[in-house]
Amino acid sequence: MTKEVEPEIASQTFGDPVHPPMLLIMGAMASMLWWPEAFCRKLAGKGLFVIRYDNRDTGRSTKYAPGEPPYTFDDMADDAIRVLDSYGIAKAHVAGMSMGGMIAQLVALKHRSRVISLTAISTSPIGIDTSHLPGMTDAYMKHSAEGAKVDWSNRDEVVDFIVKDAHAIAGTAHPFDEKLTRAFVEQDYDRSGGLLSATNHFLLKSGEDRGGEDWRSRLHELKVPLLVIHGTADPIFPVEHGAALAEAVAGASLVRIEGGGHELHPDDWATIVDAIVTHSQAR
Repeated sequence: MTKEVEPEIASQTFGDPVHPPMLLIMGAMASMLWWPEAFCRKLAGKGLFVIRYDNRDTGRSTKYAPGEPPYTFDDMADDAIRVLDSYGIAKAHVAGMSMGGMIAQLVALKHRSRVISLTAISTSPIGIDTSHLPGMTDAYMKHSAEGAKVDWSNRDEVVDFIVKDAHAIAGTAHPFDEKLTRAFVEQDYDRSGGLLSATNHFLLKSGEDRGGEDWRSRLHELKVPLLVIHGTADPIFPVEHGAALAEAVAGASLVRIEGGGHELHPDDWATIVDAIVTHSQAR
């Protein structure tokens, strides 16, 4: 069996390298740009060396033919460590959002000596039964089903759908800025060279499914200090998912963003940044 060629992972840093490192892992189909530059600079301004990166199949990182990704969630967790290695960083604070929050949990389990603290935003616990928790809202499921009709090679269709998606996952506390969102999505699309390969993220398997070690049932073994941040109006992972994650890990804390959606809304940055910085400084 031929060994997979390691992907190229594009990354960017903010702040002073002598400060404690904070690695940011974004979610499905989302490039590093979904950690807004101004958000990263706020974290860096609080004394962190912030690193954001493009997951495989997004942004300027290695892309694969759509339909059958030759990698697993475990490989994506290893990518996070590869990014740290590229900067000569032995240990870092790690924050992940949505699918990135699941990858971050896996990083903390699989590479526990490399993680100082873990922050999980708008995500769900890996490896425990969540079938009793509320699922996606009906409105979001209806919107999501429209994604099957999108021609992912057509820029206009993709941009329109992603803008609608950003609106659909927004919370109830703040107005949605469609003009600003459209400009951002167009920038992300053009920088990424399209989002067709990014649809591979919805086809991923775990490493265990391909003969690797099963990390999915070991969340209770997580020893890294955990902070969970979750919007109370999240339509993808209702806030009960964040609560279940916090309950599954001894000593974890949960910060609820009232009216927050599945998003990093600028009006919530102060709360989110302060929570992350306080969590990191306690270590």
